Amino acid sequence: MSNSSVKIGVLALQGAIEEHVQATKLALKSLGIEGEVLWIKKPEHLEGIQGLIIPGGESTVMGRLMETSGLLEAIKKFAKEGRPILGTCSGMVLLAREVYDRVVGKTGQPTLKLMDITVERNAFGRQGESFERDLEIPLLGEKKFKGVFIRAPIIQSMGGNVKPLCHINGKIVAAQQNNILATSFHPELAEDTRLHEFFLKKATEK
Repeated sequence: MSNSSVKIGVLALQGAIEEHVQATKLALKSLGIEGEVLWIKKPEHLEGIQGLIIPGGESTVMGRLMETSGLLEAIKKFAKEGRPILGTCSGMVLLAREVYDRVVGKTGQPTLKLMDITVERNAFGRQGESFERDLEIPLLGEKKFKGVFIRAPIIQSMGGNVKPLCHINGKIVAAQQNNILATSFHPELAEDTRLHEFFLKKATEK
C-alpha cells in the first residue's frame, strides 16, 4: 500500500468526532504520511478505508444508530477483514462482548462484540467525576501519556487473547486484541498523538 492511499475513517454518528479527525491529521503529519480522514455515517463509507476510529459519546445511542443504519454488521465485517479499529471511551463499550452498569447491571445494549472483554460503563462516576492522570503505556515509550477520563468505562474481565496495555489503580483502561485497540480515556484530548500514530502504523502495515 502506498502512503498516498491512506484513508482513515471516524465514525460520525455522535460524540467527539472532530477532535479525533484533528488528532489523526496531526498524527499523519507527524509520521510523514499523506492521507485523509473521513466521516463515516453509512456502511458504504467504509469502502476503501484502512482504519476506523469509534469516538466517545453515548454508547447506547451510538449502538442503536449503528444497528438501524446497518453499520453494526458492516463494522464487524470490516474488522474480520483484518482492518484495525480504535475505540475510545464509549468506543471501548461498543467493542465489548458484554457491558455492565453499576446501577442497572447487564445492559443488553447493541455492541459489536469484537473484543473478548466485559466492560463496566461509567466506572469512575458521572460527568462531575471526570479527571486527568499521567499514564504509563509501555507500548508508546517511556514518556507518560495524559489520560483524560470522562464518564470512563473500565475492563472488568477479558479473554486470553486480549493484551492489557495500561492500568490505573489496578483497573485495565486500555487493551488490544489483534487488530482492535480500545481505551477508556480520550487520547484525542491529550495533545499527544502517539496513540493515534500507533494506530496509523497498524492501518498502513502491508
